[in-house]
Amino acid sequence: MEINLIIGLSTLAIIKAAPLVFGALCGLLGERSGVINIGIEGMMLISAFTTFLGSALFNQWTGGIFPTNLSLLVGLFCGIASGALIAALHAVLSIHYKIDQVISGTVINLLAVGITNYVANVYIDPTHLSGVGVFPTIPIPILSDIPIIGPILFSHQPMIYLMFILVIFMQYLVFNTPMGLRMRSVGEHPRSADTVGIDVNRTRYINVILGGIFAGLGGAIMVLESVGRFQKLMTSGRGFIALAALIFGRWTSNGALGSALLFGFSEALGVRLQFGDLNHIKVIVIVSGLALLGLGLFLLIKKIKEKEINIKKYITILILIVLGFTIMVGSNYIKFPSISIPIEFLGLLPYILTIFVLTGFVRRAKGPAAAGIPYEKQ
Repeated sequence: MEINLIIGLSTLAIIKAAPLVFGALCGLLGERSGVINIGIEGMMLISAFTTFLGSALFNQWTGGIFPTNLSLLVGLFCGIASGALIAALHAVLSIHYKIDQVISGTVINLLAVGITNYVANVYIDPTHLSGVGVFPTIPIPILSDIPIIGPILFSHQPMIYLMFILVIFMQYLVFNTPMGLRMRSVGEHPRSADTVGIDVNRTRYINVILGGIFAGLGGAIMVLESVGRFQKLMTSGRGFIALAALIFGRWTSNGALGSALLFGFSEALGVRLQFGDLNHIKVIVIVSGLALLGLGLFLLIKKIKEKEINIKKYITILILIVLGFTIMVGSNYIKFPSISIPIEFLGLLPYILTIFVLTGFVRRAKGPAAAGIPYEKQ
């Protein structure tokens, strides 16, 4: 029971985390080059909207003679293109006209809500335009048959695999290539970068627009991997949660993935508990034990990598691991009372977690030094 529950929650957490990861990668490219992007939410919303319109209209205009996946790919291209286009608008406003970057992002968010709601009200809803569907699940041969890990990591739709590939690629690009070094130098010391011949504003333009492509993927995945159609305000604050994941992940793609999985797990937990077929208290106890076990293993790996020799810290980590494992196993032998948590509260879990992360971590987080500061060549 517990293993199946953990497998189900972990698989759903990856799916729920995917839009956040793409949004965080968008913010990563922007902020590492010195441009804050509050407009990720709006970019994702417009991309979800154009993805649905692109796939549905292509299928409608061609009479459905082409395979469904081709219509979905057309929609994906539309979502990516619109994300890049809106990001270009943000780049022009914040880099060329030097408008406050927070205000520019806020304008994009408001614009996205207005445009999508208007077109949905006057065209999509009255015509009952239907979606084409979603991408199929593609299990990876052999790997998907591995117990526990296989169903969690290797039995997903194609955009989930793309997410993992892009996270690894971006981590390498940003921290191990000349392009990444130029990007980070522009975000940390633009004047010094300019002195050695790097075009600061050109670099920022490129990174913000490339970030828009990732935001486009984040919006598209919500349509093409789950619901199959557009819903008003369907991003539901995920762009802002993606920013929180980026900050919590210390402006790295690996860290953003880990943070997004944490937020995704909280949303998956809320969704799973809403089914009403599980004892809420027992599940929360199991998840608490899993969290302690995961934290202990993470700290243990970190200390081993740092080659730190501190017996007291290792004892503390060992206590965390044993406590987490004991709670998980012991919960199977305890009869918990049947107390149902209100559905409204369960839906708030990822947002409550975001508030805790931001209030408890943002003050200590130190981002790129020049983020949010327009650059003027002298």
